[in-house]
Amino acid sequence: MPENANPLGKPPDQTLLLDYFDSVAPMRDSWIKTNWYYHDQLARTLSFFIPAGSSVIEIGSGTGVLLDLLKPTRGLGIDISPAMVDIARRNYSYLEFRTDDVENLETNEKFDYVVLSDLIGFLSDVQRSFENLHRVCHRSTRILITHQHFLWEPVLHLAERLGRKAKQPLLNWLTPHDVANLLELADFETIRSTSRLLLPVYLPVLSALCNRILVNLPVFRHLALLRVIVARPRPVVMEKPLSCTIVIPCRNERGNIEPAVERIPELGKHTEIIFVEGNSTDGTREQIERTIAQRRDRDIKLVAQEGRGKGDAIRRGFDKATGEILMILDADLTVAPEELPKFYAALAKGRADFVHGSRLIYPIQNEAMRFLNLLGNRFFSIVFTYLLDQKFKDTLCGTKVLLRSDYEKIARSREYFGDFDPFGDFDLIFGAAKLNLKIVEIPIHYLARTYGITNISRFRHGLLLLQMAWYAMWKIKFA
Repeated sequence: MPENANPLGKPPDQTLLLDYFDSVAPMRDSWIKTNWYYHDQLARTLSFFIPAGSSVIEIGSGTGVLLDLLKPTRGLGIDISPAMVDIARRNYSYLEFRTDDVENLETNEKFDYVVLSDLIGFLSDVQRSFENLHRVCHRSTRILITHQHFLWEPVLHLAERLGRKAKQPLLNWLTPHDVANLLELADFETIRSTSRLLLPVYLPVLSALCNRILVNLPVFRHLALLRVIVARPRPVVMEKPLSCTIVIPCRNERGNIEPAVERIPELGKHTEIIFVEGNSTDGTREQIERTIAQRRDRDIKLVAQEGRGKGDAIRRGFDKATGEILMILDADLTVAPEELPKFYAALAKGRADFVHGSRLIYPIQNEAMRFLNLLGNRFFSIVFTYLLDQKFKDTLCGTKVLLRSDYEKIARSREYFGDFDPFGDFDLIFGAAKLNLKIVEIPIHYLARTYGITNISRFRHGLLLLQMAWYAMWKIKFA
Protein backbone atom coordinates (compact mmCIF):
# COMPACT_ATOMS: atom_id res chain seq x y z
CA MET A 1 0.00 0.00 0.00
CA PRO A 2 1.24 3.53 -0.58
CA GLU A 3 3.31 4.64 2.42
CA ASN A 4 4.07 8.26 3.20
CA ALA A 5 3.70 10.82 5.95
CA ASN A 6 1.91 14.12 6.27
CA PRO A 7 2.64 15.87 9.56
CA LEU A 8 0.31 18.74 8.60
CA GLY A 9 -2.68 16.38 8.80
CA LYS A 10 -4.34 18.07 5.83
CA PRO A 11 -5.84 16.51 2.70
CA PRO A 12 -2.98 16.05 0.23
CA ASP A 13 -2.52 18.25 -2.80
CA GLN A 14 -0.24 17.33 -5.70
CA THR A 15 2.73 19.31 -4.40
CA LEU A 16 2.55 17.74 -0.94
CA LEU A 17 2.13 14.28 -2.41
CA LEU A 18 5.11 14.70 -4.69
CA ASP A 19 7.30 15.95 -1.85
CA TYR A 20 6.34 13.22 0.57
CA PHE A 21 6.44 10.34 -1.91
CA ASP A 22 9.91 11.48 -2.94
CA SER A 23 10.97 11.68 0.70
CA VAL A 24 9.78 8.17 1.60
CA ALA A 25 10.91 6.51 -1.64
CA PRO A 26 14.18 5.19 -0.11
CA MET A 27 12.14 3.39 2.62
CA ARG A 28 9.32 2.16 0.38
CA ASP A 29 10.67 -1.36 -0.17
CA SER A 30 11.50 -1.64 3.53
CA TRP A 31 7.87 -0.92 4.43
CA ILE A 32 6.74 -3.48 1.87
CA LYS A 33 8.92 -6.09 3.58
CA THR A 34 7.48 -5.13 6.96
CA ASN A 35 3.95 -5.60 5.61
CA TRP A 36 4.92 -8.49 3.34
CA TYR A 37 1.77 -10.53 3.96
CA TYR A 38 -0.55 -7.73 2.84
CA HIS A 39 1.44 -7.11 -0.34
CA ASP A 40 1.71 -10.82 -1.06
CA GLN A 41 -2.05 -11.26 -0.79
CA LEU A 42 -2.63 -8.15 -2.91
CA ALA A 43 -0.41 -9.54 -5.66
CA ARG A 44 -2.11 -12.94 -5.48
CA THR A 45 -5.53 -11.33 -5.79
CA LEU A 46 -4.62 -9.26 -8.83
CA SER A 47 -2.76 -12.17 -10.43
CA PHE A 48 -6.01 -14.16 -10.38
CA PHE A 49 -7.64 -11.51 -12.57
CA ILE A 50 -4.60 -10.72 -14.76
CA PRO A 51 -3.08 -13.64 -16.71
CA ALA A 52 0.72 -13.69 -16.79
CA GLY A 53 2.02 -12.43 -20.10
CA SER A 54 -0.56 -9.63 -20.47
CA SER A 55 0.15 -6.00 -21.25
CA VAL A 56 -0.27 -4.06 -18.01
CA ILE A 57 0.03 -0.45 -16.95
CA GLU A 58 0.12 0.26 -13.23
CA ILE A 59 -0.75 3.81 -12.24
CA GLY A 60 0.86 4.75 -8.96
CA SER A 61 3.46 2.02 -9.38
CA GLY A 62 5.80 3.18 -6.62
CA THR A 63 9.03 1.19 -6.69
CA GLY A 64 7.61 -1.37 -9.12
CA VAL A 65 7.19 -4.35 -6.78
CA LEU A 66 3.58 -5.13 -7.69
CA LEU A 67 4.03 -4.68 -11.44
CA ASP A 68 6.94 -7.12 -11.37
CA LEU A 69 4.84 -9.73 -9.53
CA LEU A 70 2.11 -9.50 -12.19
CA LYS A 71 4.61 -10.85 -14.78
CA PRO A 72 3.55 -8.79 -17.82
CA THR A 73 5.15 -9.17 -21.23
CA ARG A 74 4.69 -5.43 -21.66
CA GLY A 75 4.66 -3.58 -18.36
CA LEU A 76 4.59 0.17 -17.83
CA GLY A 77 4.54 1.78 -14.40
CA ILE A 78 3.81 5.46 -13.92
CA ASP A 79 4.14 7.47 -10.73
CA ILE A 80 4.22 11.16 -9.82
CA SER A 81 7.39 10.62 -7.79
CA PRO A 82 10.67 10.74 -9.76
CA ALA A 83 12.42 9.17 -6.77
CA MET A 84 10.05 6.17 -6.86
CA VAL A 85 10.51 5.86 -10.62
CA ASP A 86 14.32 5.91 -10.32
CA ILE A 87 14.28 3.04 -7.81
CA ALA A 88 11.86 1.02 -9.96
CA ARG A 89 14.05 1.47 -13.03
CA ARG A 90 17.11 0.21 -11.18
CA ASN A 91 15.31 -2.82 -9.73
CA TYR A 92 13.29 -3.96 -12.76
CA SER A 93 15.11 -3.14 -15.97
CA TYR A 94 12.85 -5.37 -18.09
CA LEU A 95 9.89 -3.10 -17.25
CA GLU A 96 9.41 0.54 -18.17
CA PHE A 97 8.72 3.29 -15.65
CA ARG A 98 7.82 6.91 -16.30
CA THR A 99 7.02 9.98 -14.26
CA ASP A 100 3.41 10.87 -15.02
CA ASP A 101 0.28 11.99 -13.19
CA VAL A 102 -3.07 10.26 -13.75
CA GLU A 103 -4.90 13.54 -13.10
CA ASN A 104 -3.03 15.07 -16.06
CA LEU A 105 -2.16 11.88 -17.91
CA GLU A 106 0.19 12.18 -20.89
CA THR A 107 0.67 8.47 -21.64
CA ASN A 108 -1.59 7.22 -24.47
CA GLU A 109 -0.36 3.69 -25.20
CA LYS A 110 -3.14 1.06 -25.01
CA PHE A 111 -2.99 -1.83 -22.52
CA ASP A 112 -5.00 -4.97 -21.76
CA TYR A 113 -5.07 -4.20 -18.03
CA VAL A 114 -4.92 -0.94 -16.08
CA VAL A 115 -4.13 -1.31 -12.36
CA LEU A 116 -4.82 1.35 -9.73
CA SER A 117 -3.83 -0.32 -6.48
CA ASP A 118 -4.51 1.59 -3.25
CA LEU A 119 -4.26 4.82 -5.24
CA ILE A 120 -7.68 6.47 -5.36
CA GLY A 121 -7.46 7.55 -1.71
CA PHE A 122 -4.67 9.95 -2.69
CA LEU A 123 -6.34 11.55 -5.73
CA SER A 124 -7.69 15.08 -5.50
CA ASP A 125 -10.10 14.46 -8.42
CA VAL A 126 -11.05 10.81 -8.78
CA GLN A 127 -13.59 11.36 -11.55
CA ARG A 128 -11.11 13.27 -13.71
CA SER A 129 -8.51 10.57 -13.11
CA PHE A 130 -10.95 7.88 -14.24
CA GLU A 131 -11.85 9.89 -17.34
CA ASN A 132 -8.16 10.09 -18.26
CA LEU A 133 -7.88 6.30 -18.20
CA HIS A 134 -9.55 6.16 -21.63
CA ARG A 135 -6.20 7.30 -23.02
CA VAL A 136 -4.68 3.90 -22.17
CA CYS A 137 -7.72 1.69 -22.92
CA HIS A 138 -8.82 -0.22 -25.98
CA ARG A 139 -12.21 -1.89 -26.40
CA SER A 140 -11.32 -4.95 -24.31
CA THR A 141 -9.22 -3.30 -21.60
CA ARG A 142 -10.03 -4.14 -17.99
CA ILE A 143 -9.56 -1.66 -15.14
CA LEU A 144 -8.64 -3.17 -11.75
CA ILE A 145 -9.01 -0.92 -8.73
CA THR A 146 -8.18 -1.85 -5.15
CA HIS A 147 -9.03 0.37 -2.21
CA GLN A 148 -9.41 0.01 1.53
CA HIS A 149 -12.60 -0.24 3.59
CA PHE A 150 -13.27 2.94 5.62
CA LEU A 151 -14.10 0.83 8.70
CA TRP A 152 -10.40 -0.01 8.92
CA GLU A 153 -9.29 3.63 9.25
CA PRO A 154 -8.89 3.49 13.09
CA VAL A 155 -6.96 0.22 12.85
CA LEU A 156 -4.60 1.63 10.22
CA HIS A 157 -3.99 4.78 12.26
CA LEU A 158 -3.17 2.61 15.27
CA ALA A 159 -0.70 0.62 13.17
CA GLU A 160 0.98 3.91 12.20
CA ARG A 161 1.32 4.98 15.83
CA LEU A 162 2.78 1.58 16.74
CA GLY A 163 5.32 1.82 13.93
CA ARG A 164 3.88 -1.13 12.01
CA LYS A 165 3.25 0.96 8.90
CA ALA A 166 4.39 4.36 7.67
CA LYS A 167 2.23 7.37 8.32
CA GLN A 168 -0.06 8.52 5.52
CA PRO A 169 -1.85 11.77 4.79
CA LEU A 170 -5.60 12.02 5.22
CA LEU A 171 -7.18 9.90 2.51
CA ASN A 172 -10.37 9.83 0.48
CA TRP A 173 -12.49 6.98 1.84
CA LEU A 174 -14.75 5.64 -0.91
CA THR A 175 -17.28 2.84 -0.75
CA PRO A 176 -17.62 0.37 -3.66
CA HIS A 177 -20.80 2.24 -4.58
CA ASP A 178 -18.86 5.52 -4.69
CA VAL A 179 -16.23 3.99 -6.95
CA ALA A 180 -18.85 2.42 -9.23
CA ASN A 181 -20.67 5.75 -9.47
CA LEU A 182 -17.49 7.64 -10.40
CA LEU A 183 -16.64 4.98 -12.98
CA GLU A 184 -20.13 5.37 -14.45
CA LEU A 185 -19.68 9.14 -14.69
CA ALA A 186 -16.35 8.55 -16.46
CA ASP A 187 -17.95 6.20 -19.05
CA PHE A 188 -16.79 2.93 -17.51
CA GLU A 189 -18.94 -0.03 -16.53
CA THR A 190 -18.37 -2.08 -13.37
CA ILE A 191 -18.22 -5.81 -14.07
CA ARG A 192 -17.67 -7.19 -10.58
CA SER A 193 -16.81 -6.15 -7.06
CA THR A 194 -15.37 -8.41 -4.40
CA SER A 195 -13.71 -8.29 -0.99
CA ARG A 196 -10.39 -9.68 0.22
CA LEU A 197 -8.27 -9.76 3.40
CA LEU A 198 -10.10 -10.09 6.68
CA LEU A 199 -6.77 -10.39 8.50
CA PRO A 200 -3.95 -8.43 6.76
CA VAL A 201 -1.10 -9.83 8.90
CA TYR A 202 0.28 -13.34 8.95
CA LEU A 203 -0.71 -15.58 11.85
CA PRO A 204 -0.30 -19.34 11.28
CA VAL A 205 -3.60 -21.10 10.59
CA LEU A 206 -5.68 -18.06 11.58
CA SER A 207 -4.69 -16.03 8.51
CA ALA A 208 -5.67 -18.87 6.18
CA LEU A 209 -8.97 -19.38 8.02
CA CYS A 210 -9.85 -15.68 7.82
CA ASN A 211 -8.62 -14.92 4.30
CA ARG A 212 -9.58 -18.13 2.52
CA ILE A 213 -12.79 -19.13 4.28
CA LEU A 214 -14.42 -16.49 6.47
CA VAL A 215 -13.90 -13.56 4.09
CA ASN A 216 -16.05 -15.35 1.53
CA LEU A 217 -19.03 -15.75 3.87
CA PRO A 218 -21.95 -13.29 3.61
CA VAL A 219 -21.39 -11.35 6.85
CA PHE A 220 -17.60 -11.37 7.05
CA ARG A 221 -17.05 -10.25 3.45
CA HIS A 222 -18.42 -6.81 4.35
CA LEU A 223 -15.71 -6.41 7.00
CA ALA A 224 -12.70 -7.13 4.79
CA LEU A 225 -9.93 -4.56 4.43
CA LEU A 226 -9.48 -4.74 0.67
CA ARG A 227 -12.10 -4.04 -1.97
CA VAL A 228 -11.44 -5.05 -5.58
CA ILE A 229 -13.44 -3.59 -8.47
CA VAL A 230 -13.14 -4.70 -12.10
CA ALA A 231 -14.49 -2.40 -14.81
CA ARG A 232 -14.42 -2.00 -18.59
CA PRO A 233 -14.85 0.95 -20.96
CA ARG A 234 -18.48 1.66 -21.78
CA PRO A 235 -19.35 -0.55 -24.76
CA VAL A 236 -19.56 0.70 -28.31
CA VAL A 237 -21.28 -0.87 -31.30
CA MET A 238 -19.10 -2.98 -33.58
CA GLU A 239 -18.03 -0.93 -36.60
CA LYS A 240 -18.77 -3.70 -39.09
CA PRO A 241 -20.79 -6.96 -39.18
CA LEU A 242 -18.97 -10.02 -37.87
CA SER A 243 -18.98 -13.58 -39.18
CA CYS A 244 -20.52 -16.33 -37.03
CA THR A 245 -19.89 -20.01 -36.46
CA ILE A 246 -22.70 -22.03 -34.88
CA VAL A 247 -21.43 -25.26 -33.34
CA ILE A 248 -24.04 -28.00 -32.86
CA PRO A 249 -22.90 -31.03 -30.83
CA CYS A 250 -25.11 -33.96 -31.77
CA ARG A 251 -25.47 -37.59 -30.83
CA ASN A 252 -28.53 -39.56 -31.96
CA GLU A 253 -30.28 -36.41 -33.24
CA ARG A 254 -31.07 -37.49 -36.81
CA GLY A 255 -34.55 -35.98 -36.83
CA ASN A 256 -33.29 -32.55 -35.75
CA ILE A 257 -30.54 -32.01 -38.35
CA GLU A 258 -32.60 -30.76 -41.28
CA PRO A 259 -34.92 -28.58 -39.13
CA ALA A 260 -31.86 -26.98 -37.51
CA VAL A 261 -30.43 -25.96 -40.89
CA GLU A 262 -33.81 -24.72 -42.10
CA ARG A 263 -34.39 -22.60 -38.99
CA ILE A 264 -30.92 -21.14 -38.33
CA PRO A 265 -30.96 -17.54 -39.63
CA GLU A 266 -28.12 -15.86 -41.49
CA LEU A 267 -26.19 -13.77 -38.96
CA GLY A 268 -23.67 -11.00 -39.52
CA LYS A 269 -21.66 -11.05 -42.71
CA HIS A 270 -21.49 -14.87 -42.91
CA THR A 271 -22.88 -17.88 -41.02
CA GLU A 272 -20.98 -21.14 -40.72
CA ILE A 273 -22.72 -24.22 -39.26
CA ILE A 274 -20.58 -26.99 -37.79
CA PHE A 275 -22.17 -30.27 -36.70
CA VAL A 276 -19.91 -32.22 -34.34
CA GLU A 277 -21.19 -35.79 -34.51
CA GLY A 278 -20.46 -38.08 -31.56
CA ASN A 279 -20.73 -41.74 -32.67
CA SER A 280 -24.49 -41.82 -33.16
CA THR A 281 -26.36 -45.08 -33.78
CA ASP A 282 -29.50 -43.64 -35.40
CA GLY A 283 -28.01 -42.39 -38.67
CA THR A 284 -27.27 -38.84 -37.54
CA ARG A 285 -23.98 -38.68 -39.45
CA GLU A 286 -25.56 -39.87 -42.68
CA GLN A 287 -28.34 -37.30 -42.29
CA ILE A 288 -25.77 -34.51 -41.85
CA GLU A 289 -23.98 -35.64 -45.02
CA ARG A 290 -27.28 -35.65 -46.96
CA THR A 291 -28.15 -32.19 -45.68
CA ILE A 292 -24.73 -30.83 -46.69
CA ALA A 293 -25.23 -32.24 -50.20
CA GLN A 294 -28.74 -30.81 -50.48
CA ARG A 295 -28.09 -27.36 -48.98
CA ARG A 296 -25.26 -25.97 -51.08
CA ASP A 297 -26.57 -22.52 -50.27
CA ARG A 298 -25.45 -22.89 -46.65
CA ASP A 299 -21.90 -23.21 -45.28
CA ILE A 300 -22.27 -26.51 -43.39
CA LYS A 301 -19.44 -28.70 -42.12
CA LEU A 302 -19.31 -32.10 -40.43
CA VAL A 303 -16.71 -32.83 -37.75
CA ALA A 304 -16.39 -36.36 -36.39
CA GLN A 305 -15.92 -36.34 -32.63
CA GLU A 306 -13.00 -38.43 -31.46
CA GLY A 307 -13.45 -37.94 -27.71
CA ARG A 308 -16.55 -38.20 -25.51
CA GLY A 309 -18.99 -35.75 -24.01
CA LYS A 310 -20.52 -32.46 -25.05
CA GLY A 311 -17.58 -30.44 -23.68
CA ASP A 312 -15.16 -32.27 -25.95
CA ALA A 313 -17.51 -31.76 -28.92
CA ILE A 314 -17.73 -28.00 -28.28
CA ARG A 315 -13.97 -27.62 -28.03
CA ARG A 316 -13.45 -29.61 -31.21
CA GLY A 317 -16.04 -27.54 -33.05
CA PHE A 318 -14.58 -24.25 -31.84
CA ASP A 319 -11.13 -25.35 -32.94
CA LYS A 320 -12.46 -25.84 -36.49
CA ALA A 321 -14.51 -22.64 -36.53
CA THR A 322 -13.66 -19.72 -38.80
CA GLY A 323 -16.25 -17.22 -37.53
CA GLU A 324 -15.41 -14.17 -35.43
CA ILE A 325 -18.36 -14.96 -33.15
CA LEU A 326 -18.77 -18.49 -31.77
CA MET A 327 -22.19 -19.86 -30.84
CA ILE A 328 -23.38 -23.11 -29.29
CA LEU A 329 -26.80 -24.48 -30.24
CA ASP A 330 -28.04 -27.73 -28.73
CA ALA A 331 -29.14 -30.20 -31.39
CA ASP A 332 -32.37 -31.00 -29.53
CA LEU A 333 -33.66 -27.53 -30.58
CA THR A 334 -35.17 -26.92 -27.15
CA VAL A 335 -33.75 -23.43 -27.67
CA ALA A 336 -35.23 -22.13 -30.91
CA PRO A 337 -32.63 -21.21 -33.55
CA GLU A 338 -34.78 -18.14 -34.28
CA GLU A 339 -33.60 -16.68 -30.94
CA LEU A 340 -29.95 -16.52 -32.03
CA PRO A 341 -30.13 -12.97 -33.48
CA LYS A 342 -30.69 -11.68 -29.91
CA PHE A 343 -27.37 -13.22 -28.88
CA TYR A 344 -25.58 -11.78 -31.90
CA ALA A 345 -26.99 -8.31 -31.24
CA ALA A 346 -25.93 -8.33 -27.57
CA LEU A 347 -22.35 -9.05 -28.59
CA ALA A 348 -22.26 -6.79 -31.66
CA LYS A 349 -23.67 -3.84 -29.71
CA GLY A 350 -21.10 -4.28 -26.97
CA ARG A 351 -23.68 -5.08 -24.31
CA ALA A 352 -21.77 -8.20 -23.31
CA ASP A 353 -18.59 -10.19 -23.89
CA PHE A 354 -20.20 -13.54 -23.04
CA VAL A 355 -23.90 -14.21 -23.62
CA HIS A 356 -25.87 -17.23 -22.50
CA GLY A 357 -29.52 -18.13 -22.40
CA SER A 358 -31.83 -18.20 -19.41
CA ARG A 359 -34.67 -20.72 -19.58
CA LEU A 360 -36.15 -19.77 -16.19
CA ILE A 361 -37.99 -16.55 -17.05
CA TYR A 362 -40.57 -17.41 -19.71
CA PRO A 363 -43.00 -20.34 -19.16
CA ILE A 364 -41.40 -23.71 -19.94
CA GLN A 365 -43.23 -25.70 -22.58
CA ASN A 366 -44.92 -28.90 -21.38
CA GLU A 367 -42.37 -31.23 -19.75
CA ALA A 368 -39.28 -29.65 -21.31
CA MET A 369 -37.73 -29.36 -17.84
CA ARG A 370 -38.70 -31.76 -15.07
CA PHE A 371 -39.24 -30.53 -11.53
CA LEU A 372 -35.97 -31.92 -10.14
CA ASN A 373 -34.04 -30.40 -13.04
CA LEU A 374 -35.70 -27.06 -12.29
CA LEU A 375 -34.67 -27.26 -8.64
CA GLY A 376 -31.13 -28.19 -9.64
CA ASN A 377 -30.90 -25.24 -12.02
CA ARG A 378 -32.07 -22.80 -9.36
CA PHE A 379 -29.59 -24.23 -6.86
CA PHE A 380 -26.66 -23.88 -9.27
CA SER A 381 -27.71 -20.32 -10.18
CA ILE A 382 -27.32 -19.36 -6.51
CA VAL A 383 -23.97 -21.15 -6.27
CA PHE A 384 -22.57 -19.50 -9.41
CA THR A 385 -23.75 -16.03 -8.43
CA TYR A 386 -21.85 -16.44 -5.18
CA LEU A 387 -18.80 -17.99 -6.83
CA LEU A 388 -18.29 -15.50 -9.64
CA ASP A 389 -19.65 -12.23 -8.19
CA GLN A 390 -21.88 -11.86 -11.24
CA LYS A 391 -25.62 -12.54 -11.34
CA PHE A 392 -26.68 -15.91 -12.77
CA LYS A 393 -30.19 -17.22 -13.16
CA ASP A 394 -29.59 -20.28 -15.36
CA THR A 395 -26.08 -21.72 -15.70
CA LEU A 396 -27.00 -24.87 -17.60
CA CYS A 397 -28.65 -23.49 -20.72
CA GLY A 398 -26.67 -24.88 -23.63
CA THR A 399 -26.79 -21.74 -25.79
CA LYS A 400 -23.67 -19.64 -25.22
CA VAL A 401 -22.06 -17.00 -27.43
CA LEU A 402 -18.71 -15.22 -27.31
CA LEU A 403 -16.01 -13.75 -29.54
CA ARG A 404 -13.52 -16.25 -30.88
CA SER A 405 -10.67 -14.03 -29.64
CA ASP A 406 -12.06 -14.32 -26.09
CA TYR A 407 -12.52 -18.08 -26.44
CA GLU A 408 -8.87 -18.39 -27.44
CA LYS A 409 -7.91 -16.59 -24.21
CA ILE A 410 -10.12 -18.97 -22.22
CA ALA A 411 -8.50 -21.94 -23.92
CA ARG A 412 -5.00 -20.65 -23.12
CA SER A 413 -5.96 -20.23 -19.46
CA ARG A 414 -7.76 -23.58 -19.18
CA GLU A 415 -4.99 -25.15 -17.14
CA TYR A 416 -6.05 -23.06 -14.11
CA PHE A 417 -9.25 -25.08 -13.69
CA GLY A 418 -8.15 -28.12 -15.67
CA ASP A 419 -10.01 -30.18 -18.25
CA PHE A 420 -12.68 -31.33 -15.83
CA ASP A 421 -15.96 -30.36 -17.48
CA PRO A 422 -17.63 -32.99 -19.73
CA PHE A 423 -20.53 -30.63 -20.50
CA GLY A 424 -18.62 -27.54 -21.67
CA ASP A 425 -20.87 -25.10 -19.80
CA PHE A 426 -18.76 -24.65 -16.67
CA ASP A 427 -15.50 -24.58 -18.60
CA LEU A 428 -16.69 -21.54 -20.53
CA ILE A 429 -18.41 -19.78 -17.62
CA PHE A 430 -15.46 -20.18 -15.24
CA GLY A 431 -13.04 -19.09 -17.96
CA ALA A 432 -15.15 -16.06 -18.90
CA ALA A 433 -15.42 -14.96 -15.26
CA LYS A 434 -11.70 -15.36 -14.63
CA LEU A 435 -10.98 -13.19 -17.68
CA ASN A 436 -13.42 -10.55 -16.37
CA LEU A 437 -15.70 -10.83 -19.39
CA LYS A 438 -19.02 -9.04 -19.08
CA ILE A 439 -21.54 -11.88 -18.74
CA VAL A 440 -25.16 -11.26 -19.73
CA GLU A 441 -28.14 -13.61 -19.77
CA ILE A 442 -30.82 -13.43 -22.47
CA PRO A 443 -34.26 -14.90 -21.69
CA ILE A 444 -35.24 -17.62 -24.16
CA HIS A 445 -38.30 -19.83 -24.58
CA TYR A 446 -37.50 -23.40 -23.55
CA LEU A 447 -39.30 -25.90 -25.76
CA ALA A 448 -40.01 -29.60 -25.51
CA ARG A 449 -38.10 -32.05 -27.70
CA THR A 450 -39.78 -33.24 -30.89
CA TYR A 451 -37.24 -35.99 -31.64
CA GLY A 452 -35.01 -38.28 -29.58
CA ILE A 453 -34.36 -38.50 -25.85
CA THR A 454 -32.07 -36.54 -23.54
CA ASN A 455 -28.54 -37.77 -22.85
CA ILE A 456 -28.59 -36.16 -19.38
CA SER A 457 -28.85 -38.30 -16.24
CA ARG A 458 -30.40 -36.18 -13.47
CA PHE A 459 -28.69 -37.85 -10.55
CA ARG A 460 -25.34 -38.97 -11.98
CA HIS A 461 -24.72 -35.71 -13.85
CA GLY A 462 -26.18 -33.66 -10.99
CA LEU A 463 -23.59 -35.16 -8.64
CA LEU A 464 -20.85 -34.43 -11.17
CA LEU A 465 -22.00 -30.80 -11.46
CA LEU A 466 -21.91 -30.49 -7.69
CA GLN A 467 -18.35 -31.85 -7.61
CA MET A 468 -17.26 -29.33 -10.29
CA ALA A 469 -18.87 -26.44 -8.39
CA TRP A 470 -17.09 -27.49 -5.19
CA TYR A 471 -13.77 -27.73 -7.02
CA ALA A 472 -14.29 -24.33 -8.61
CA MET A 473 -15.13 -22.85 -5.21
CA TRP A 474 -11.68 -23.82 -3.95
CA LYS A 475 -9.98 -22.48 -7.07
CA ILE A 476 -11.89 -19.18 -7.09
CA LYS A 477 -12.87 -18.32 -3.52
CA PHE A 478 -10.51 -20.26 -1.30
CA ALA A 479 -7.30 -20.34 -3.37
